[in-house]
Amino acid sequence: LFLFADDQRPDTIAALGNPHIKTPPLDHLVQRGFVFRNAYCMGSTRGAVCNPSRHMMLSGMSLYRYNAKKREGTFGDVMRKAGFVTYHQSKRGNTAREYHKAFEHTSYLDDGAVRSGGHHGQTAADNAIGFLTSTWKREAPFFMYVGFAGPHDPRRAAKKWLNLYQRDKIPLPENYRPFHPVDNDEMFVRDERLAPWPRTPAVVRRHLHDYYGCISSIDHHVGRVIATLKTLGVLENTIIIYAADHGLAIGSHGLFGKQNLYEHSMGAPLIVAGPGISKGETAAFAYLFDIFPTVCDLVDVSVPEGLDGRSQAPVIHGKASRIRDTVFLSYRKGQRAVRQ
Repeated sequence: LFLFADDQRPDTIAALGNPHIKTPPLDHLVQRGFVFRNAYCMGSTRGAVCNPSRHMMLSGMSLYRYNAKKREGTFGDVMRKAGFVTYHQSKRGNTAREYHKAFEHTSYLDDGAVRSGGHHGQTAADNAIGFLTSTWKREAPFFMYVGFAGPHDPRRAAKKWLNLYQRDKIPLPENYRPFHPVDNDEMFVRDERLAPWPRTPAVVRRHLHDYYGCISSIDHHVGRVIATLKTLGVLENTIIIYAADHGLAIGSHGLFGKQNLYEHSMGAPLIVAGPGISKGETAAFAYLFDIFPTVCDLVDVSVPEGLDGRSQAPVIHGKASRIRDTVFLSYRKGQRAVRQ
């Protein structure tokens, strides 16, 4: 079961060190699973970072090498040919359509409707639960890719989720600034137009309030899907992965979007839990496009040759301290970063 959020910062899960957000089902996943503290989207060649992020993840290829028209040898294709019943549902906008056709069961969310309905994650969870309880006949193991359309804006959280928080008690990011110190060529991209300059504390808290509410909603519905696995008696035999396509600024460094290479924007949560997965965490570097070969390794499926992604299974199993020594990040023509 692969659960994939849209625009979720790596520091927005309580069990990963944020005492101000409420995410009990994800906390439980962290407490019984293995966490990558340095997981990254490699970057983007366009403002819609989610597009290449998904292309990389589903192809196992890096930013400048994926082929969006190639279906064979992609994540869904490999798992289906390995005998899994494959299921995909994710947002309709900025998605790798050709890759999705490799799944046996595939459909799309109405992005705008689910984001503005107040209950982020509910529709995706409803459909996933319907597949598990009605469509899946247990004739073979399943591989499910459940992509949420949130907490991407428009971030409209119902009162149920907003009432979990007191807006004036939500702390500003430690790297909050009212302005970004330099023009990075992305000061007027769509995401940055969601809030006025300067980014006042009140404006940042208002956006964080909505953001946290949407994440708590997704968290609740993740819990419903996991509870369904338990009811069906298959939870203990299911590997669950939770990640996001990238993060978001929301006030950090005076920015609001993901069109930058700061940790809050290119970093992503990455949690793996299930049979054979020991509890723990690592500071080892991982790219999101490592997920594809890692899953293959974890379920004894041959990893396709020629992938840029590298299996992180040795790190998960404690057989290696790291797979990568360096992470390279790139955003369009003007921004580059390297971590060693």
